Amino acid sequence: MTTETMTIREMCEAFDVTPRTLRFYEAKELLFPKREGQKRLFTRRDRARLTLIQRGKRFGFPLEEIRQILDLYELESERAQLIETRSAFKRRRIELDEQIRALEAVRSELDEQIEWVNTQIDGREESVNVA
Repeated sequence: MTTETMTIREMCEAFDVTPRTLRFYEAKELLFPKREGQKRLFTRRDRARLTLIQRGKRFGFPLEEIRQILDLYELESERAQLIETRSAFKRRRIELDEQIRALEAVRSELDEQIEWVNTQIDGREESVNVA
């Protein structure tokens, strides 16, 4: 990725996304490719933004929050950007911890139900063998 700009095809190959995804991000004002007629040319800035979008999605951030974080990089000082990004990451970490606790509780209850069903199955086999 040493070139100044990349075509939509090059972006798709480099980032494992579809053209539709790139057009969607452009429509949502997350990416701002240059235009040469019908051709979209993505800059280094677009590539950096797409990297951050993909990371944000992997972390479970909604696109609107990703856009807000990206917009900070246009408006504020680097320190302010980093502080807000850290806050967003911490909030997401708390949400994930809560989801993990909820999933562990459901898994525990499911394990109890599996044991109960196993007991019922074992009891039925014994009564069939006795008869």
